[in-house]
This record gives sequence, C-alpha cells and structure tokens, in this order.
Amino acid sequence: MNFNVTWTFLLLFLENVFSLKILVVFPHEGQSHLWVFAPIIRQLASRGHDLTVLTRYSLSLKSDNYVEMILKGKFKGVHDFTLEMFDKTSVELSLGSAVVLSLMGSEACDSMFSDAQTQKLMASNQKFDLIIAEMFNSECFLAFVDQFQAPVIGVSSTTLMPWYTGTFGQPDNPSYIENNHKASMSMDFLGRVENFILKMWYDSIHFFQLKYNHYLIEKKLRRKISSFDDLMRNISLLFVNSHFTLHQAKPLVPGIVEVGGIHVGVAKKLPENIEKFINESKHGVIYFSLGSMIKGHTFPQEKKDAFLKAFARLPQRVLWKWENETMPGKPDNVMIQKWMPQFDILSHPNVKAFISHGGLLGTTEAVHCGVPMMVMPQYGDQYTNAKAVEANGGGVILYLKDATEEKVYNNLKTILDPEFRAKAKALSERFRDRPMSPMDTAIYWVEYVARHKGAPHMKTAAVDMPLYQYLLLDVLAFLGLILLVFSYISYKILSLVLRSVFSKKKVKQN
Repeated sequence: MNFNVTWTFLLLFLENVFSLKILVVFPHEGQSHLWVFAPIIRQLASRGHDLTVLTRYSLSLKSDNYVEMILKGKFKGVHDFTLEMFDKTSVELSLGSAVVLSLMGSEACDSMFSDAQTQKLMASNQKFDLIIAEMFNSECFLAFVDQFQAPVIGVSSTTLMPWYTGTFGQPDNPSYIENNHKASMSMDFLGRVENFILKMWYDSIHFFQLKYNHYLIEKKLRRKISSFDDLMRNISLLFVNSHFTLHQAKPLVPGIVEVGGIHVGVAKKLPENIEKFINESKHGVIYFSLGSMIKGHTFPQEKKDAFLKAFARLPQRVLWKWENETMPGKPDNVMIQKWMPQFDILSHPNVKAFISHGGLLGTTEAVHCGVPMMVMPQYGDQYTNAKAVEANGGGVILYLKDATEEKVYNNLKTILDPEFRAKAKALSERFRDRPMSPMDTAIYWVEYVARHKGAPHMKTAAVDMPLYQYLLLDVLAFLGLILLVFSYISYKILSLVLRSVFSKKKVKQN
C-alpha cells in the first residue's frame, strides 16, 4: 500500500515539474473551429499546464492555471450564411472561396489586434514555453511568435489547407492530392488541370495575404515585426483534423500529425423529449442538421417541400434541427427543434441515417458512430468531405440544386439499406482502429515539441529550400546545358567525319 502511494505522489510531482506556460490563439469567428480543439485545451489545463487563451467564445473553464481573453471585436460574415449564398457555379465557388477566406482572415487580424487585451498582452514581458494557434485563413499569430520567441504548434480544424504545404515541406503533387472542392480520390485529366490551376491560385492569394497581414499588424502595433516568411518556417508541428481512412492516404512529413476525431467524446444522456422520440420509432430515426452556421429555415420553399414530401413517404421518424418555432406542412413523423445534441443523437443505436451539409465535425462524428450520410455540401471543405465519405462507402452526395422529392427519397432508401449501413460500420471500424487515441496523440506531440525546444529535427530539408531547388530547376538546367554541349560537340564531330568521308570519296571519283 505504501509503495503505491509513494509512486502516486512521485508521478504527480513529475507531472507538475513538467508544467508549460502556453499561449493559445484562436482568432477566427467560426465557433465550430474552436470546438474541434477545445478538448485539447481542457486536457492540457487538467494536466497542470498554465494556459492563456485568446478566443471569441468562452470555454467556461474554471481553473487557477487558465486565463481566458474573449476578443471583443466581431466581424461580419460567418453568422449571415444562407443557402442562397452558395447557389453559384463550381468555378465561382472554387475561385471565390480563397478570396473570401483571405478577406475574413484579414478582418480577424484587424479585429484581434484592435482589442485592448491583445495590445496589453503584446506589451507585456510574459514568457511562454509554447504557442498553439489555429492555421486556417490568417497568420496573425506570428506577431506573438515574434514577441515571445516560443515554439509554435499549429492546429487545423479542417483538412490541410493547400497554402500551408510549403511551410512543412509537405508533398503537394496536384496530380493526386486534392486542392479544390471538386477533387475526388482519383482525378481525370480535366480534374487534374483544374486542381493544378486552383493550387496556383490559392498559393497566389495566400502570398499577397501574408504580405498584407504583416503590414496590417505592424500598423496596429506601430512597430516592426520579423518577416512572416521567416517566422512561418519556424513552426514546429501542425495538427490536422483528418485521418487517412477518410481523407485520402497521402505522404505526410513528421511535422504534420493527423488527429481527426479529436473532439469526439463520450455520448451523454439525451434530453427526455428527444430520447422518447427516438426510442418509440419502430423503424429508426433520421437526423437532419446543416450545422451551426447555415440556418435550416433559409431553405428555398421548393426544396423544403421536396424533403417534407419524401419524409412523409418513409416509415422512419426524422429529427430536424430547425431554427424557427414552426414549419408549415410538417408531416407527423418529423420533429423540429432549434438545438439538438448532435453527437449524442448519432450515438443512439436507433439512429439509422444522417442528412448533413458535410461540415467536418458532423462528418467525423457520423463516421465514428457508423451512421451513413446523405451529404449536401455548400462551401469550403464540405465538398472534399462529401467526396471522401462517398469514396469510402460512408454515404451519398445530393447537391441541393438537384434535390427533388424522388431524389431525396431514393437516396435515403439507399443509405437506409442494411448492406449500405454495413459499409458505414466498416468505415467506422477503420477510423477508430488506431495505436493511440487522437487526444493521446495530440498531448504526446505537444509535450514532445516543448521537451525538445521546438523539435527542429522534425523538419525536412525542403522547408529551407528555394523553389527552384525544390523543383530541381537548377539541376534540370545544368543537365540540359550538358546535353546541349554534348549534342553540339557530337554534331561538330559528326560533321567533320562526314565531311572527311565525302571529301575522300570525291577525290577517288576524280
């Protein structure tokens, strides 16, 4: 007994000795982005690390080693999404998404560095062992890196954004690694052409954004900041909210770690009315939600009627996250509610299908639970997620513009079929079968980077290579020059030989 007590105290002592002072920066206003990595913040705090968190939403975490700074400035955009906004051509969505993300990122930078709390933090003499920051659509956090000179771990709430591959020397061959919302697991010729052009477009937009954000922050702080290009190359690690079982197998450098599903916790007890509705459904339940940013009531009337008529033909009941109090024409087997505990619902064994917009949180939760999906992507990475789900047998895609009563009904019958549901269960087993949980993986690498002072040994040589060296342009030019010289010499020798031969023949003939 004494031996066990001694070891317990020793372990607690060692854990407290390795206590890090961490700055966490989440400038984006999309609330779902924070929820992906909120569990890491809570876990780090519970392990005794001191955290200072800049965010736009409170985590309601009460702890002596946790300081939260709620950024006051809000920018317009993410709360105004309607389904009509995304009724665009694929080209408009592809080209426009990079521009919109860039503008939103710049607004987030402006807002964050206009906040008095941020100004005060930047003027302080605090010391941090580590900085954890979202790497999505801006690099505002680099100002903190310049100020506090601490190692950086980036987090991506989506799959790897294409403009960050160069930061880690990550292979990004557009012949098979998707960079746009239309890309699938294998692309035809035109798909690869589009993927290549969009990769160049995204990189160009990001190049100018990086320069502008650097200018913007220097203006806000009224002092010089180190080159963002140099600071970017010092980022130690990036956690990506993906996993190869769902989002295409691809080569990853040591500095990119997949932690898809990290936000998935343990299902809680359902509210009484929802649990009763699900339990009493003899044929199971379909859950319908378009996430936190797109409001269900913005459905065009024609499309809403198509769904309601299709639902009325099904024996299953439907739970529909709907922000209005009423829904005219709602059949008896449909229950609406403004908010529903999504993961807890998907975890219920009587939930047979999920109608989703393809947001990565909901997609990951459905894959984890083995619930087949009908995905209606609207913007951003939702198209990539939808293609991944379809390619791996986890669901089908229905574009809203194509939705009719028959198509909705037939797609739902497809994913409700036992054989299809077995494919979704198999995908769930692959997704969950890992040597360590996503949370254990993340915590290990956070502390690893801190222990090894930024872990510079994890970077590949590609990070510091100029583009011409990375693409072997200098080698190709050198070999091309040798080939030209060799060809020229061979041509001269051959010319002399032939001239000599023909001259001798001419002399003999004479």
